[in-house]
Amino acid sequence: MKLAMNRTMIFGVALLLAGTEIARAAQSDKKNNGGKTPAIGAKSGAVSVADEKTESLRAETNTIYLIGPDDVLDVTVWKEPDVSRVVPVRPDGRISLPLINDVQASGLSPERLGAAVAEKLRTYLTDPKVTVIVTAVNSQLVFVVGEVLRAGPFPLLPGMTVLQGIAIAGGFTTFADVKKIHVLRMHEGKQIELPFNYREVLKGDRPEQNINLEPGDTIVVP
Repeated sequence: MKLAMNRTMIFGVALLLAGTEIARAAQSDKKNNGGKTPAIGAKSGAVSVADEKTESLRAETNTIYLIGPDDVLDVTVWKEPDVSRVVPVRPDGRISLPLINDVQASGLSPERLGAAVAEKLRTYLTDPKVTVIVTAVNSQLVFVVGEVLRAGPFPLLPGMTVLQGIAIAGGFTTFADVKKIHVLRMHEGKQIELPFNYREVLKGDRPEQNINLEPGDTIVVP
């Protein structure tokens, strides 16, 4: 009972001192650190607004579709049919629209692209309202080649791993060398090779090899 009363008193004092964001953040950090006071120089919630925005954007990109090259977009500007267009996303990730020419589309959600287009159109139109709809998804594909039952391109599902990619391809043929599978990926303009030993991953010895696939990845089953 005495311990509970002491905690209540401490909490009450903290609330009185929490007149600023820094005080609130410090109290939050203290709770998150198991009651320990953060070290000097440690970031608090009040001074890490940029970090919070980064985390929010990262969470958003994990749940919201991001436009990619070869996708087809229906860009509609309300009451402005001459500006509205159905356009493909070029290999450089841009689209072309009347009045504003090229706009970066790849890597953005449809909502963010609509906001970017609307911002550019404000130079020419009063309060433009823009809607972007992805009418053809061509960028979110992975490829499985080699000794599988159904080789070819497959839609990339959220969180899809190498194991799941192989399963979607129907599994292995009799001649597959399951110890020498690898994933080919373009990284910073260069092709890299990521090893995948099916037997070891299945036994739990190499779970880190069962990576999440990215658009354009190719699973090679020799």
